[in-house]
Amino acid sequence: MGGARIESVPFRGSPRPTIGIEWEIALVDKVSRDLSNTAAAVFDSVGDLRAHDGTPQVTKELLRNTVELVTGVHDTVGGAVEDLSATMGTVRRAADLLGVDLFCAGTHPFARWSTQQLTRSQHYDELIERTQWWGRQMLIWGVHVHVGVSHRNKVFPILNSLLLSYPHLLALSASSPMWAGSDTGYASNRALMFQQLPTAGLPFQFENWRQFEYFVHDEMKTGVFEQLGGMHWDIRPAPKWGTIEVRVCDGISTRAELAALAALIHCLVVNLDQRVENGEQLPTLPPWHVQENKWRAARYGLDAIIIVDDDSNERLVTDDLTELLNRLEPTAKQLGCADELAMVAEIPQRGACYQRQRKVAAAAQGDLVAVVDALVKELDQ
Repeated sequence: MGGARIESVPFRGSPRPTIGIEWEIALVDKVSRDLSNTAAAVFDSVGDLRAHDGTPQVTKELLRNTVELVTGVHDTVGGAVEDLSATMGTVRRAADLLGVDLFCAGTHPFARWSTQQLTRSQHYDELIERTQWWGRQMLIWGVHVHVGVSHRNKVFPILNSLLLSYPHLLALSASSPMWAGSDTGYASNRALMFQQLPTAGLPFQFENWRQFEYFVHDEMKTGVFEQLGGMHWDIRPAPKWGTIEVRVCDGISTRAELAALAALIHCLVVNLDQRVENGEQLPTLPPWHVQENKWRAARYGLDAIIIVDDDSNERLVTDDLTELLNRLEPTAKQLGCADELAMVAEIPQRGACYQRQRKVAAAAQGDLVAVVDALVKELDQ
């Protein structure tokens, strides 16, 4: 940590535990069910949609088959999901006129990465130039949830402890069992694909914000990234917005599950924040356990046996989830999302998205067009 002068990384701070959601949506042809590179036409049709706080509500992504729906800043999960629903209605009408449906999962069951067109921008051009084959492979979709945190000194205690719940979030949202026409055997193929990018994957567990500032200095000096947005961790600080951004979840195919998982994330972050305020030393896991839990959740989904503490004790993820939800109930009531949090328990009962996709594929004797049909229908409900 030598004597070099290290520039500070300002953290804006959020006076309230706000929530914002980014939902990546793919475009699929109504007939072939393959991906459709028509995002530019959709953007032209919907125009410059903005939230009450000026946030652009429909934004471009790396691939021209994708639109990202973005909320403004909200105090409740219900408000954020209502915001997304309104934006989706506008995008759906535009897509419909183009012969295109909306689709969301961590991956598309049979699309080929080589036929997808890239969105041209300096940032995306540099990403592909650097990452080459792996960058072109990123035919994946996810959901990102921002939760407001008041002070930078809280960020890494919360982030480090949040990693204990990583496998729960991934197993519940896992929706990418298939890739290029084959069942991968994984619940979330997306999670393991995305971490192939050089700045993606699990976050480092820094002890404090100053250590993070040294890291940012080193990465920028050596050209690993030129702006903080180039740091694609699964959970990361978003200093510009004063939030912690949770990027663990695969693409989510229903509004009910989106609301449920957003509520779980909101409650997790706020509960940990309050415990920091109360002077509690938050629990953490060694990085090797966090890494193993990520792999187990990606591979086995809701059947994963996860490591739950630094004494290396293990438990079925759904058993641990029940206890976690009970512990978060008071926080959910405080945040006005008790109903949404309660819906989390319904996901294992109904079957997670990766399980539903496999069930449809089996019933259709391997016809993956039927899987896309089912996912389009889920998103339309």
